[in-house]
Amino acid sequence: MRNIMQPRFLVLYGSQKGQAQSIAEGIAEDAQDNGLVAELKCLNQTDEFNLEKENAPVVFIVSTTGDGEPPDNALKFVKDIKTKTFSTDHYKHLCYALLALGDTNYANFCNCGKTIERPAVLNFSYADDGVGLEVVVDPWLEGLWKAIKGALSKMASNWTTGPPVGNCGIESVKTQTGHAGDPQEGSLTHSLPPLSESSLNVPALPPPYLDVSLEDVDTMKEVRTFESVCKVPICRAVQLTRGDSVKTALLLELDITAHTTLAYEPGDSFDVFCPNRDTEVEEILSKLGLREKRNHSVHVSLKKDTKKRGAQVPSYIPQNISLLTLLTWCLEIRSVPKKAFLRALVEHTGDSVQRRRLQELCSKQGTADYNLYVRDPSLSTLELLTAFPSCLPPLSLLIEHLPKLQPRPYSASSSRLKHPGKLLFVFNVVDFPECTGRWAGKRGLCTGWLFDLINRGLDFPGRVERSGSLTLPMVHVSLRSNGSFRPPSDLTVPFIMVGPGTGVAPFIGFLQQRYGKQENPDVVFGETWLFFGCRHKDRDYLFREDLEGFVSSGVLNHLKVCFSRDDQEQEKEEEKKVTTSVARPRYVQHNLLLNSQYISDILLKQKGYIYVCGDAKNMAKDVNEALIEMIKTQMQVDQLEAMKTLAGLREEKRYLQDIWA
Repeated sequence: MRNIMQPRFLVLYGSQKGQAQSIAEGIAEDAQDNGLVAELKCLNQTDEFNLEKENAPVVFIVSTTGDGEPPDNALKFVKDIKTKTFSTDHYKHLCYALLALGDTNYANFCNCGKTIERPAVLNFSYADDGVGLEVVVDPWLEGLWKAIKGALSKMASNWTTGPPVGNCGIESVKTQTGHAGDPQEGSLTHSLPPLSESSLNVPALPPPYLDVSLEDVDTMKEVRTFESVCKVPICRAVQLTRGDSVKTALLLELDITAHTTLAYEPGDSFDVFCPNRDTEVEEILSKLGLREKRNHSVHVSLKKDTKKRGAQVPSYIPQNISLLTLLTWCLEIRSVPKKAFLRALVEHTGDSVQRRRLQELCSKQGTADYNLYVRDPSLSTLELLTAFPSCLPPLSLLIEHLPKLQPRPYSASSSRLKHPGKLLFVFNVVDFPECTGRWAGKRGLCTGWLFDLINRGLDFPGRVERSGSLTLPMVHVSLRSNGSFRPPSDLTVPFIMVGPGTGVAPFIGFLQQRYGKQENPDVVFGETWLFFGCRHKDRDYLFREDLEGFVSSGVLNHLKVCFSRDDQEQEKEEEKKVTTSVARPRYVQHNLLLNSQYISDILLKQKGYIYVCGDAKNMAKDVNEALIEMIKTQMQVDQLEAMKTLAGLREEKRYLQDIWA
């Protein structure tokens, strides 16, 4: 029971992967040390709070998922805000602060926070996972307590005139972070002055909240770790790139004949559920000293005396699961450890030098080193523990801090009209290079696993079809229906597709679907454009025969391709011959600009659509800038007006993206 004399405030969170929830829980836990009481609620617990009648300060912590969508546990709250017609002063009585989490690599940055904001209701600060959430979150949290206490003080002194309006004094913080020291001398385990000589502001120790025990049982029935998931065979696998290509692109065909729930449409994506690698699970077991107990049953419960507010046993950990299954299918052991986890690991590190370095990495002063050696290279928890051998955490700490092992999404690259009972998709095998803390390069978790599954039966370009029979590998998948990233329902509407590299995948499905509908002689089809690019024409021109076939059949009216490395090499040869020529387009955005008049006409006059698929960090941003330049030129408007026009296309769902970081 809380001390009735202690002033209270309300903390509301919406979280998809746990980051927003973790920040909210941290605020609630620190409230007592600041002489306050925090009531922690999830935004889906609408029956447990009432903002219309709330007279205490409110702190919102919300993330954004997918294409600007609210997290699942904030969906109803956000939907109510968007659908109800509130007056502009409906929440005027609230004193609030809002922290929105997002990633500027995606177009709808912090969209959930912006939706909650509403004019004249909320101001917000936004943290960018593209550069590091802590760059904004840490300074924001530092100012939170002073702001809340100041607001409570004003409420107490001005109670007769009502509580203050607007935010609690938390201002948007724009902070830049750099790299400290010379990366050739510093390392994950070794710091340089001034950090190595500095006093440190180390975060508070996260309170433990789970009791974990292992039980040796003779026989144990494993519980299902998948719900609403289909197990399907990989019936064909083809390498699309040449062996000397920089990237390895693979096409996989799944047999979904037996699963009606996988009735996908072109533009849809689906989840692949992959396990952690066996070798990495073994290393974790060894690090925990639990190799001999891998088949023991794991029992997880809440500590009776925990000080963690709102503590819960993770819902993704079933009871009576074996330790081996837990580490293989439930926990993301490759996740990049957060600073709170590093702080907790300090308490289980015996060597004083290693303890100090972990303290540095989780401190405010060590933010640059944390980004350089942990966050930027995507260093995993296992790699960190290997680098600090005297750090021997208990199993309970890993369960408390490691997130759920998430399925990996992929875009469908087929149409059921062309491939009934089949689902095709394309991916590049991801490679992580060696770095300080990672002694050897490694493949991406899911792409590496898929590659290993199909490697024996892989068809290469020009290779004779394999003979004999192989047991078909199986994968678990579930559909992620995408209601917006679909070809126009009106077949007469023109549309443009931009998909370099594996970004071309969903557009193969678009065009196969269109080909299947061309049998109707009464339909007049709108114009279609596809902008594709890759490094080399003869090494990684994906789906070349298919695309040229679509052009020949009239399904695709305009195919614009560019080869960034071939054109660069050819330009150098021409320079040697002292010839003058117009620079060839190297990237898809260059080809877009070369065809700006046609593109602008389709988008601005013919009410057409444009679809962009591929890399969010570079390509999608460059295409966006090209579209802005195009609109400026064709409409003779300034930058701001061009950006508004492009934003209008987004709102009308005529500028659509399927992008990834």
